[in-house]
Amino acid sequence: METSEAQKAAFIDRDGTLIEEVNFLSSVDELRVFPYTFEAVKCLKDAGYLVIVVTNQSGIGRGIYDEKAMQAIHEAMQSQLDNMIDAFYFCPHLPCDGCSCRKPGLGMIESAMKDFAIDLPNSWMIGDKKIDVETGQKAGTRTAMVMTGYGRAHSIQMESMPDVLAEDLRDVVREVVR
Repeated sequence: METSEAQKAAFIDRDGTLIEEVNFLSSVDELRVFPYTFEAVKCLKDAGYLVIVVTNQSGIGRGIYDEKAMQAIHEAMQSQLDNMIDAFYFCPHLPCDGCSCRKPGLGMIESAMKDFAIDLPNSWMIGDKKIDVETGQKAGTRTAMVMTGYGRAHSIQMESMPDVLAEDLRDVVREVVR
């Protein structure tokens, strides 16, 4: 692929970043999209970004919910966000499984790279956890951490700081598209 075809992407963590953190979200009834998420995602799309959700979902591996329940949540998110998310990638494995797809591993980003022509150096990894920042740094993207979800607690554990530290996704997106 020629680099001129490559698009910048916003790889975004799901729980605590796009939606409220619910420990092992397993049902659409528990889904709460942050009130600013629609505006933030639309702003990214308007600025030419692919919006790609990358999410660790060990609740599947733990048997708390199945892939069908997770897909229903993703469909509900797409509905609330006017189908603006370009793709969802997830890791169903437990932290101890040693898979390559679980963040901070790069498996989900590598899968996205197979599906889309992505300009990694001009892309972003946005999330609320230390592992989100580590994933972006390993992938060669710019990184941002939100204070929603686990962000406040994880921001004080960082060995290497993200490019942007902001209150929420809307504030991150303002910095990203500037």
